[in-house]
This record gives sequence, structure tokens and C-alpha cells, in this order.
Amino acid sequence: MQSVFTGPVFVVRDNIDTDQIIPAQFLNLVPTIAEEYEKLGSHALCGLPESLYPNRFVGEGALDAAYPIIIAGRNFGCGSSREHAPIALGSAGCKIALAESFARIFFRNCVATGELYPCEVAERLCDVLTTGDVVTVDLDAATVTVPATGRVFKFKPLGDVRPVVDAGGLFNYARQTGMMPAAV
Repeated sequence: MQSVFTGPVFVVRDNIDTDQIIPAQFLNLVPTIAEEYEKLGSHALCGLPESLYPNRFVGEGALDAAYPIIIAGRNFGCGSSREHAPIALGSAGCKIALAESFARIFFRNCVATGELYPCEVAERLCDVLTTGDVVTVDLDAATVTVPATGRVFKFKPLGDVRPVVDAGGLFNYARQTGMMPAAV
């Protein structure tokens, strides 16, 4: 599995809720239908107020974001429990969310769906980085490196959740490890 990701970041602040990640009007999209999965990604983070986030995560008319990494403050993914939130981010091409903290259910939904790696950082990276800055995230070393400055930040290792996300989610992991029979 890939363990090093490099790319531009999309920076958000504290208390980004699931309705900002994927507004309720898009919850009728069914992620198991390929074209609806893609459409979910095109709406990822569209609930953010434009006055605070003039750069959009997914550009007008695009299906994917230019940002494989999200940097967030505290309590990322708060609000209602909707597995569509990490699915929309993953569909848009996001691979990693680095936040000071996550809402517990959002963290669990990231793992269960296998859409993105939820990594908890000790430092407030949303005050250090700006949207478009390029970073390298090394999951094995649990580091975030900013090539432009050489600064390195640590994050909490993913531990037992990493192989589940690596497998593509809870059901795939259960099948791969023999906990449940392979899909027919």
C-alpha cells in the first residue's frame, strides 16, 4: 500500500461539520453507483461559506479536487453522522485529513469506509499552512514535511486502523483477513 503522499493542501479551521463537508441535499446520492459516487466528490466541502473559503475544494464543473490532503483544526467532521462525508472527500481525490482532532463518528466513518486516513496532529497546522502549500505525508514515519521550509511535524500513528483503511474499509479488511467470506 502507498505510505507516502505529496501534494497541495486545502486548509480549513475548527468545527467543520458534516453538512459543510457534504450538504444534506446530496445525501440521496448512492455511493455504490459509480456515477453517483463521482457526483458526491464534485460536491465535497461545497457547504463551506464562500466568504471564509473563497478557494473551493472542488473547482466549478470539476469532479475532483486539486488537494489530496486536508489540513484542519479541532473537531473536524462534527455534526451528524453521515458516512457520505468521508466518501465525498475520498471520491474527490482526498487521501488524508490531518486535524488537531476529529469528531469520533467521523473518524470511525473514515476507517469503516476506507476512503481516507484520519491523522491527528499535535500542532495547529491550520495556523502554519495555507491552501496550496505542498506537503509530504509519510504514514510509516507519522510525519508531515513541508519541502519549501524543511519543517517536519509529527502526527499520532494510525495503529490498528491503518490496515483497515489500507484494505479499503472494514468489509474489505474483514474479507482479506478471513473474518468473513470473500464476496461472491
